[in-house]
Amino acid sequence: MRKYLFLIVFFTFFAQAQEKLNVYFDFDKYNLNDEAIRKINSWIAEGKNYQVTKLYGFCDWKGSNSYNDTLALKRVNEVYNFLKESDIEVKKDIEIRGFGEDFEQSKNQGENRRVTIIFQEKKEIIVADKKPEIPKEPLKDKVKSAKKGDLIKLDNIYFYNNSAKVVPKSEPVLYELLCIMVDNPKLVIEIHGHICCKSPTQEDPISSARAKAVYNYLIRNKIDRKRMTFKGYGVSRPIYPIPEKNALEEDENRRVEILIVEN
Repeated sequence: MRKYLFLIVFFTFFAQAQEKLNVYFDFDKYNLNDEAIRKINSWIAEGKNYQVTKLYGFCDWKGSNSYNDTLALKRVNEVYNFLKESDIEVKKDIEIRGFGEDFEQSKNQGENRRVTIIFQEKKEIIVADKKPEIPKEPLKDKVKSAKKGDLIKLDNIYFYNNSAKVVPKSEPVLYELLCIMVDNPKLVIEIHGHICCKSPTQEDPISSARAKAVYNYLIRNKIDRKRMTFKGYGVSRPIYPIPEKNALEEDENRRVEILIVEN
């Protein structure tokens, strides 16, 4: 039997024009407020392959120069940590600067209390032969062939950072599951939520809340609640050991599954 060796070569480049996103802070605060979190999460939900190259922090003119310099850097650090926790790529030699109040101030003081995220979209070009990818088995086929006790991962289910709100690009997966429940009236499932990147001793309600979010979606669309239950497992059932070694392992551990109870 002949064997073929496929060589895959990628060249990664960046769009020359860098873009920016401004997030704003409350007076004399460095923690991200709800509006700032929503703005960053909406940007993340666009689903593009971003890399953050610079983070600049700013303050209004109130307070001393040294105080505002420190506050600006605290704001930058808060945004940096949020981006890392959200699996956004941050350039290794990222430029971080705190301008304090030493910049051209806007008359609107709220516009001065900000962090500017400067980013670019990564592009990948395949320049050599690539072995054709084997298409994933559709969810409906997995369910159809599943037996009682089988676990099936719901691919491409994503949530906003530290929340149980599903990002818009994941809604087709929920709809697909809904159609399966409608087409298979004898199907009974248990929805499992799993998270990553935490110590087993840390309590975290997110996994249960995310499983419940899928459950509630089906309830809202007229699926009998007697056919479903949900449960969060936190990091107690990882695919890869905790702590994970890389982002791929984190993605595999952070998942939603359905257990086939009756089929």
